[in-house]
Amino acid sequence: MAHAHINHSNIHFRWSKNLSPVLTVKSGAELDFDLRDGFNNLVGPDTTAAQLPSLDYSQVDPAFGPVAIEGAEPGHVVRVDILELTPAPYGWTAVFPDFGLLSDEFRGPHLKIWDLTTVSEGYAEFNKGIRVPTRPFLGVMGLAPGQPGELSTIPPYDWGGNMDCKHLTVGSTLYLPVQAPGALFSCGDGHAAQGDGEVCGTAIETPIKARLRLTLEKDKPWVKSPHFLTCPEAEARADHRRGQEYAAVGIDADLLEATKKGVRGAIDWLCADKGLAREEAYMLCSVVGDLKVVEAVDMPHYAVACSIPLGIFVDEK
Repeated sequence: MAHAHINHSNIHFRWSKNLSPVLTVKSGAELDFDLRDGFNNLVGPDTTAAQLPSLDYSQVDPAFGPVAIEGAEPGHVVRVDILELTPAPYGWTAVFPDFGLLSDEFRGPHLKIWDLTTVSEGYAEFNKGIRVPTRPFLGVMGLAPGQPGELSTIPPYDWGGNMDCKHLTVGSTLYLPVQAPGALFSCGDGHAAQGDGEVCGTAIETPIKARLRLTLEKDKPWVKSPHFLTCPEAEARADHRRGQEYAAVGIDADLLEATKKGVRGAIDWLCADKGLAREEAYMLCSVVGDLKVVEAVDMPHYAVACSIPLGIFVDEK
Protein backbone atom coordinates (compact mmCIF):
# COMPACT_ATOMS: atom_id res chain seq x y z
CA MET A 1 0.00 0.00 0.00
CA ALA A 2 1.32 3.46 -0.89
CA HIS A 3 2.22 5.69 1.99
CA ALA A 4 0.10 8.76 2.61
CA HIS A 5 2.00 11.95 1.77
CA ILE A 6 1.92 15.40 3.39
CA ASN A 7 3.50 18.17 1.31
CA HIS A 8 4.50 21.85 1.62
CA SER A 9 0.97 23.11 0.96
CA ASN A 10 -0.35 21.46 4.14
CA ILE A 11 1.10 24.16 6.38
CA HIS A 12 -0.17 25.96 9.51
CA PHE A 13 1.28 28.31 12.12
CA ARG A 14 -1.22 27.73 14.95
CA TRP A 15 -2.33 24.70 16.93
CA SER A 16 -6.12 24.33 17.06
CA LYS A 17 -8.64 21.54 17.44
CA ASN A 18 -10.70 23.33 14.77
CA LEU A 19 -8.18 22.79 11.96
CA SER A 20 -9.53 20.58 9.20
CA PRO A 21 -7.42 17.45 8.77
CA VAL A 22 -5.47 17.03 5.55
CA LEU A 23 -6.38 13.36 5.70
CA THR A 24 -7.69 10.76 8.12
CA VAL A 25 -5.78 7.51 8.62
CA LYS A 26 -6.22 4.29 10.53
CA SER A 27 -4.06 3.48 13.53
CA GLY A 28 -0.72 2.09 12.39
CA ALA A 29 -0.55 4.13 9.20
CA GLU A 30 2.84 5.20 7.82
CA LEU A 31 3.08 8.71 6.42
CA ASP A 32 5.67 10.58 4.34
CA PHE A 33 6.18 14.26 5.17
CA ASP A 34 7.99 16.71 2.86
CA LEU A 35 8.89 19.45 5.34
CA ARG A 36 10.23 22.96 4.99
CA ASP A 37 12.66 24.16 7.65
CA GLY A 38 11.90 26.07 10.85
CA PHE A 39 11.81 29.39 8.98
CA ASN A 40 9.63 28.10 6.11
CA ASN A 41 12.68 27.91 3.81
CA LEU A 42 13.21 31.69 3.89
CA VAL A 43 16.87 31.07 4.76
CA GLY A 44 18.86 29.31 2.05
CA PRO A 45 22.44 28.78 0.87
CA ASP A 46 22.58 32.30 -0.61
CA THR A 47 21.13 34.14 2.40
CA THR A 48 23.40 36.61 4.19
CA ALA A 49 23.40 37.60 7.86
CA ALA A 50 22.41 41.15 6.91
CA GLN A 51 19.14 39.84 5.49
CA LEU A 52 18.02 38.09 8.69
CA PRO A 53 16.39 41.08 10.45
CA SER A 54 14.16 41.81 7.44
CA LEU A 55 12.74 38.28 7.12
CA ASP A 56 9.04 37.63 7.77
CA TYR A 57 9.04 36.40 11.37
CA SER A 58 5.44 35.23 11.09
CA GLN A 59 6.89 32.27 9.15
CA VAL A 60 8.77 30.82 12.14
CA ASP A 61 8.10 27.19 13.18
CA PRO A 62 5.54 26.05 10.60
CA ALA A 63 3.81 22.73 11.24
CA PHE A 64 2.63 20.42 8.47
CA GLY A 65 -0.64 18.53 8.65
CA PRO A 66 -2.78 17.92 10.56
CA VAL A 67 -3.51 14.23 10.21
CA ALA A 68 -6.53 12.76 12.01
CA ILE A 69 -6.43 9.22 13.39
CA GLU A 70 -9.65 7.21 13.31
CA GLY A 71 -11.06 6.62 16.78
CA ALA A 72 -8.67 8.93 18.63
CA GLU A 73 -10.34 10.47 21.68
CA PRO A 74 -9.13 12.45 24.71
CA GLY A 75 -7.40 10.08 27.11
CA HIS A 76 -5.82 8.03 24.33
CA VAL A 77 -2.14 8.26 23.35
CA VAL A 78 -0.58 8.61 19.89
CA ARG A 79 2.60 6.61 19.47
CA VAL A 80 4.89 8.19 16.86
CA ASP A 81 7.61 5.90 15.52
CA ILE A 82 10.36 7.76 13.64
CA LEU A 83 11.22 5.55 10.67
CA GLU A 84 13.25 7.70 8.25
CA LEU A 85 14.68 11.24 8.23
CA THR A 86 16.49 12.67 5.21
CA PRO A 87 17.86 16.24 5.49
CA ALA A 88 18.43 18.57 2.55
CA PRO A 89 22.03 18.99 1.30
CA TYR A 90 22.34 22.28 3.19
CA GLY A 91 21.48 23.69 6.60
CA TRP A 92 21.96 26.86 8.62
CA THR A 93 22.54 28.16 12.12
CA ALA A 94 21.72 31.75 13.01
CA VAL A 95 21.82 34.22 15.86
CA PHE A 96 18.77 36.45 15.51
CA PRO A 97 18.49 39.81 17.29
CA ASP A 98 16.59 39.57 20.60
CA PHE A 99 16.42 35.77 20.52
CA GLY A 100 18.41 33.05 22.25
CA LEU A 101 19.59 32.30 25.77
CA LEU A 102 22.24 35.06 25.70
CA SER A 103 20.38 37.49 23.45
CA ASP A 104 21.49 40.46 25.54
CA GLU A 105 25.14 39.56 24.88
CA PHE A 106 24.93 38.37 21.26
CA ARG A 107 22.88 40.94 19.42
CA GLY A 108 23.31 39.40 15.97
CA PRO A 109 22.64 38.94 13.24
CA HIS A 110 25.06 36.08 12.59
CA LEU A 111 24.61 33.24 10.11
CA LYS A 112 26.43 30.03 9.22
CA ILE A 113 25.48 27.99 6.15
CA TRP A 114 26.35 24.28 6.50
CA ASP A 115 27.24 21.76 3.81
CA LEU A 116 25.17 18.67 4.73
CA THR A 117 26.33 16.45 1.88
CA THR A 118 28.43 14.57 4.46
CA VAL A 119 25.42 13.60 6.62
CA SER A 120 25.59 10.04 5.25
CA GLU A 121 29.12 9.92 6.72
CA GLY A 122 27.77 11.02 10.10
CA TYR A 123 29.07 14.58 10.37
CA ALA A 124 28.97 18.17 9.14
CA GLU A 125 32.02 20.41 9.20
CA PHE A 126 31.76 23.52 11.40
CA ASN A 127 35.23 24.86 10.67
CA LYS A 128 38.33 23.11 9.40
CA GLY A 129 39.20 20.57 12.06
CA ILE A 130 35.80 20.69 13.81
CA ARG A 131 33.28 18.05 12.78
CA VAL A 132 29.83 18.04 14.38
CA PRO A 133 28.13 14.61 14.53
CA THR A 134 24.83 14.72 12.64
CA ARG A 135 21.74 13.25 14.28
CA PRO A 136 18.68 14.34 12.26
CA PHE A 137 15.42 14.86 14.13
CA LEU A 138 12.19 16.87 13.99
CA GLY A 139 11.90 19.80 16.37
CA VAL A 140 8.11 19.95 16.03
CA MET A 141 5.77 17.01 16.61
CA GLY A 142 2.44 17.58 18.29
CA LEU A 143 -1.30 17.12 18.47
CA ALA A 144 -4.22 19.53 18.72
CA PRO A 145 -4.94 21.15 22.10
CA GLY A 146 -8.17 20.38 23.89
CA GLN A 147 -8.85 24.01 24.69
CA PRO A 148 -10.63 26.34 22.26
CA GLY A 149 -8.87 28.98 20.22
CA GLU A 150 -5.48 29.04 18.53
CA LEU A 151 -2.02 28.66 20.06
CA SER A 152 1.39 29.55 18.64
CA THR A 153 3.58 26.81 17.18
CA ILE A 154 6.71 28.37 18.73
CA PRO A 155 6.65 26.94 22.31
CA PRO A 156 6.19 23.33 23.47
CA TYR A 157 3.07 22.19 25.31
CA ASP A 158 1.85 19.14 27.24
CA TRP A 159 0.60 17.66 23.96
CA GLY A 160 3.87 18.25 22.09
CA GLY A 161 4.78 21.03 19.68
CA ASN A 162 8.17 22.68 19.31
CA MET A 163 10.06 20.52 21.82
CA ASP A 164 13.40 20.60 19.96
CA CYS A 165 14.31 17.27 21.56
CA LYS A 166 17.46 15.97 19.89
CA HIS A 167 16.86 12.41 21.15
CA LEU A 168 13.92 11.82 18.77
CA THR A 169 16.12 10.38 16.04
CA VAL A 170 15.40 7.48 13.67
CA GLY A 171 14.43 4.40 15.67
CA SER A 172 13.02 6.34 18.62
CA THR A 173 9.39 6.59 19.71
CA LEU A 174 7.40 9.56 20.95
CA TYR A 175 4.19 9.27 22.99
CA LEU A 176 1.73 12.18 22.92
CA PRO A 177 -1.49 12.51 24.97
CA VAL A 178 -4.63 13.05 22.89
CA GLN A 179 -6.66 16.07 23.97
CA ALA A 180 -9.01 16.53 20.99
CA PRO A 181 -11.05 14.09 18.88
CA GLY A 182 -9.00 12.74 15.98
CA ALA A 183 -5.72 13.73 17.71
CA LEU A 184 -4.73 15.92 14.69
CA PHE A 185 -0.99 15.24 14.40
CA SER A 186 1.40 17.70 12.73
CA CYS A 187 5.20 17.97 12.52
CA GLY A 188 8.04 20.07 11.12
CA ASP A 189 11.26 21.95 11.99
CA GLY A 190 13.95 19.61 10.67
CA HIS A 191 17.38 19.59 12.29
CA ALA A 192 20.61 17.86 11.29
CA ALA A 193 22.20 18.28 14.74
CA GLN A 194 21.59 20.09 18.02
CA GLY A 195 22.84 20.23 21.57
CA ASP A 196 20.48 19.78 24.50
CA GLY A 197 19.23 23.31 25.03
CA GLU A 198 19.66 24.84 21.53
CA VAL A 199 21.14 27.82 23.35
CA CYS A 200 21.55 30.36 20.52
CA GLY A 201 17.98 29.70 19.38
CA THR A 202 18.77 27.62 16.30
CA ALA A 203 20.35 24.24 15.61
CA ILE A 204 21.49 23.04 12.18
CA GLU A 205 18.16 23.96 10.59
CA THR A 206 17.28 22.14 7.38
CA PRO A 207 14.37 21.10 5.18
CA ILE A 208 13.78 17.41 5.73
CA LYS A 209 11.81 14.43 4.47
CA ALA A 210 10.32 12.22 7.18
CA ARG A 211 8.56 8.89 7.35
CA LEU A 212 6.57 8.32 10.53
CA ARG A 213 4.17 5.69 11.84
CA LEU A 214 1.16 6.83 13.90
CA THR A 215 -0.42 4.29 16.23
CA LEU A 216 -3.28 4.83 18.65
CA GLU A 217 -2.79 3.35 22.14
CA LYS A 218 -5.45 3.31 24.87
CA ASP A 219 -3.67 1.85 27.90
CA LYS A 220 -1.16 4.52 28.95
CA PRO A 221 -2.95 6.82 31.42
CA TRP A 222 0.39 8.00 32.81
CA VAL A 223 1.23 9.81 29.56
CA LYS A 224 -0.01 13.30 30.40
CA SER A 225 2.86 15.09 28.63
CA PRO A 226 5.31 14.01 25.92
CA HIS A 227 7.24 10.85 26.81
CA PHE A 228 9.84 9.21 24.58
CA LEU A 229 11.84 6.01 24.13
CA THR A 230 15.27 6.38 22.58
CA CYS A 231 16.59 4.31 19.71
CA PRO A 232 17.62 0.79 20.90
CA GLU A 233 21.04 1.24 19.29
CA ALA A 234 21.57 4.75 20.67
CA GLU A 235 24.65 3.90 22.72
CA ALA A 236 26.08 1.55 20.11
CA ARG A 237 26.07 4.05 17.25
CA ALA A 238 29.30 5.95 16.82
CA ASP A 239 27.47 9.23 16.17
CA HIS A 240 25.57 8.86 19.42
CA ARG A 241 28.60 8.40 21.68
CA ARG A 242 29.88 11.69 22.97
CA GLY A 243 33.03 10.30 24.56
CA GLN A 244 35.18 12.57 26.68
CA GLU A 245 33.68 16.00 27.30
CA TYR A 246 34.80 19.36 28.61
CA ALA A 247 32.13 21.10 30.70
CA ALA A 248 31.70 24.48 32.36
CA VAL A 249 29.36 24.56 35.38
CA GLY A 250 27.22 27.57 36.19
CA ILE A 251 26.17 28.08 39.81
CA ASP A 252 23.33 30.38 40.82
CA ALA A 253 20.19 30.57 42.96
CA ASP A 254 18.22 31.12 39.75
CA LEU A 255 18.08 28.11 37.41
CA LEU A 256 18.01 30.24 34.27
CA GLU A 257 20.98 32.33 35.41
CA ALA A 258 22.91 29.17 36.34
CA THR A 259 22.26 27.94 32.80
CA LYS A 260 23.53 31.19 31.29
CA LYS A 261 26.68 31.02 33.43
CA GLY A 262 27.39 27.48 32.26
CA VAL A 263 27.05 28.49 28.61
CA ARG A 264 29.20 31.60 29.12
CA GLY A 265 31.91 29.41 30.64
CA ALA A 266 31.85 27.01 27.69
CA ILE A 267 32.05 29.95 25.27
CA ASP A 268 35.01 31.40 27.15
CA TRP A 269 36.82 28.04 26.97
CA LEU A 270 36.13 27.58 23.24
CA CYS A 271 37.48 31.05 22.52
CA ALA A 272 40.57 30.72 24.72
CA ASP A 273 41.49 27.10 24.05
CA LYS A 274 40.18 26.50 20.52
CA GLY A 275 40.62 29.95 19.01
CA LEU A 276 36.99 30.50 18.03
CA ALA A 277 35.33 33.89 17.74
CA ARG A 278 32.67 34.42 20.42
CA GLU A 279 29.83 34.22 17.88
CA GLU A 280 31.25 30.96 16.52
CA ALA A 281 31.55 29.54 20.04
CA TYR A 282 27.95 30.50 20.84
CA MET A 283 26.63 28.76 17.72
CA LEU A 284 28.81 25.70 18.32
CA CYS A 285 27.37 25.43 21.85
CA SER A 286 23.91 25.46 20.29
CA VAL A 287 24.57 22.64 17.81
CA VAL A 288 26.72 20.33 19.95
CA GLY A 289 26.77 21.51 23.58
CA ASP A 290 24.57 19.65 26.07
CA LEU A 291 23.00 21.37 29.06
CA LYS A 292 22.74 19.20 32.15
CA VAL A 293 21.21 20.05 35.51
CA VAL A 294 23.91 18.38 37.57
CA GLU A 295 22.56 19.52 40.95
CA ALA A 296 19.05 20.66 41.91
CA VAL A 297 18.55 19.96 45.62
CA ASP A 298 21.24 21.76 47.61
CA MET A 299 19.43 25.04 47.93
CA PRO A 300 19.77 27.89 47.47
CA HIS A 301 21.92 27.11 44.42
CA TYR A 302 21.46 25.15 41.20
CA ALA A 303 24.35 23.78 39.13
CA VAL A 304 24.04 23.55 35.34
CA ALA A 305 26.82 22.19 33.11
CA CYS A 306 27.33 23.00 29.45
CA SER A 307 29.39 20.13 28.03
CA ILE A 308 31.27 19.95 24.71
CA PRO A 309 32.41 16.58 23.30
CA LEU A 310 36.12 16.65 22.58
CA GLY A 311 35.75 14.23 19.70
CA ILE A 312 34.54 17.02 17.41
CA PHE A 313 38.08 18.44 17.30
CA VAL A 314 39.41 16.06 14.67
CA ASP A 315 42.79 17.71 14.11
CA GLU A 316 43.88 17.04 17.69
CA LYS A 317 45.37 13.84 19.06
